[in-house]
Amino acid sequence: MTWLELPPDSRFGLANLPYGVFSGHDGYPSAPRVGVRFGDSVLDLLSALADPVFGEPSLNAFMARGRGQWSEARATITELLTAERHRATVEAALYPLSEVRLHLPFEVGDYVDFYASEHHATNVGRLFRPGAEPLTPNWKYQPIGYHGRSGTVMVSGTPVSRPRGQLPGAFAPTVGASQQLDFEAEVGFVVGVGSSAPLSVGEFADHVFGVFLVNDWSARDIQSWESRPLGPFLSKSFATSISPWIVPLEALEHARVGSPPQYPKPLPYLADAGSSGLDLQLEVRLNGQVVSRPPFATMYWSPAQMLAHMTVNGASTRTGDFYASGTVSGPDREQRGCLLELSWGGAEPLALADGSERSFLEDGDEVAITATAPAADGTRIGFGAITGRILPAAAGPGRAD
Repeated sequence: MTWLELPPDSRFGLANLPYGVFSGHDGYPSAPRVGVRFGDSVLDLLSALADPVFGEPSLNAFMARGRGQWSEARATITELLTAERHRATVEAALYPLSEVRLHLPFEVGDYVDFYASEHHATNVGRLFRPGAEPLTPNWKYQPIGYHGRSGTVMVSGTPVSRPRGQLPGAFAPTVGASQQLDFEAEVGFVVGVGSSAPLSVGEFADHVFGVFLVNDWSARDIQSWESRPLGPFLSKSFATSISPWIVPLEALEHARVGSPPQYPKPLPYLADAGSSGLDLQLEVRLNGQVVSRPPFATMYWSPAQMLAHMTVNGASTRTGDFYASGTVSGPDREQRGCLLELSWGGAEPLALADGSERSFLEDGDEVAITATAPAADGTRIGFGAITGRILPAAAGPGRAD
């Protein structure tokens, strides 16, 4: 219990305590610093704990301290919020969310995007390779991924300009604005402690600091032309949105589940005997209407397996590197995590409550992604929302739009 009253349905109580970076809209605190969300308020950790690491404009310095100090800080914050003797300290360091600005929570290093949902990969295979095996021969032997562009990762709420690029044509490509802009509901994992050698599945919790939401915006028409034979490039690199709150792994102990059965048996470095999957329930809204509820528990490859594969070749990791799961999709239509699947490539447009239809995103559309996970007391914790509104394409070179 705490002397600070929260609504009984709050997703941001003591069981959660996610980290973010904030500043005041006007006046103090003017410089971005680290805070923890509690209810609809932010606790200024520099003021409350007097530790200069929380005065940094990103979580990187704190994340680099390692698992022991992550756990110690969480215990201290919990005591601050529950013990009456700390009331004056906490009240002086607590700011309403409505009075602060949220920033990118960590300085992004390298970014890898995986393709870990069997349901998503199967649907895409059926759309792009009709009549053939939907999964490529390597898919069930290794988590498939590609390197993204870290410089265009942005915090929730940042508008997304419709990208331009080469588009396939009847006789030759043209350059213009994408007409098949899509969202992708994903889950991200940020590295706190880097490594210079391969990591095992069992080392996941010693290196990954926390979990957050990702929208890996995609231009499907640009992607279909450029991905012959290599993977996504300009169709993904223009924008990737992440949520402003990083839920620490310790808050997700009661969300741990086993991954779905894997056949053929994974190679030894990917063997996962524990419960390294996560029971997260995502929700996607398009212009305020719920269009999908993807379940992360159905992901074929676990976050720990993704990390092990990402480093098996000796690739190093650094504080602030992150990797995303790829689109989260379940077996049912209402669980598909992108418009490509929801509209079946445009053949089955999605009907909206206002009478309009969507095969892909239109200018002015707003996408919001949220998620919850089970907590110890039978309640659920939240991840905060990623929102993004589509703006028209900026003027640029090309033969036609």
